Amino acid sequence: MAECFYLPAGDDTWLATVHTTGPWDPRAQHGGPPSALLGRAIQRCSQRDDMIVARVTCDILGAIPVGEIEVRARLARPGRSVELLEAVARANGREVARATAWRVLRSQSPAVPPRLADPPALPKASPPGATGGWVDGYLSAVEWRPAKGHFTQRGPATIWARMRYPLVADEETGPLERVLAIADSGNGASSELDLHSWHFINPELTVHLHREAVGEWICLDAQTTISTGGAGLATSTLSDLDGLVGVGAQALLVAPRPPAAGR
Repeated sequence: MAECFYLPAGDDTWLATVHTTGPWDPRAQHGGPPSALLGRAIQRCSQRDDMIVARVTCDILGAIPVGEIEVRARLARPGRSVELLEAVARANGREVARATAWRVLRSQSPAVPPRLADPPALPKASPPGATGGWVDGYLSAVEWRPAKGHFTQRGPATIWARMRYPLVADEETGPLERVLAIADSGNGASSELDLHSWHFINPELTVHLHREAVGEWICLDAQTTISTGGAGLATSTLSDLDGLVGVGAQALLVAPRPPAAGR
């Protein structure tokens, strides 16, 4: 089994490994790894060490197959103090995901601490792994240490997580990629409906950051709101061991799941 989420397969082309497999369909990737791969491409596009990424939005345009994907990025709006970048992922001749990111000029502004509570301490041990009805792959490729709630329980959850493998082979995963890979799990961590009866799938992920994350561990403090006859919204605060780094949000498609064959 590959010790990474993606293997190089040519110029701008990557082969997704089993570690990218999402919770709904063994043929499709979880949104976290491809969001992180798009973030990686953005970080390497027209690089500027004097800038920091402040917002990333990843749109999932269709099922992303566990197979080859091509990822390319471009500078859409250059500037001295703010820039807009775009990245696109393609598979089997079609666009499957797109990301946009604003990066802003670093400055020596005074720090204003967050008003939100600090994340809970990192638990010392992980509970036994349990997918709770989800398709496995990504779930086992990430180490989860719940401080409150769990994927197998309904309701808000606060969970520390770290990637067990690098995003791409033979490369250290960057802080933006680590955040994006975990942030896309907010709706799963804080699920409010029976996953055997309902879909609550996010077609997008938006993450706002006020600093770069430090270290491997990311804390996901997530909750989900669903209105009758409407869409769902999963929101998360995102922290590292030093404190808050940003917030994430996911719009949700909430719909009944078709009955399984034989039921």
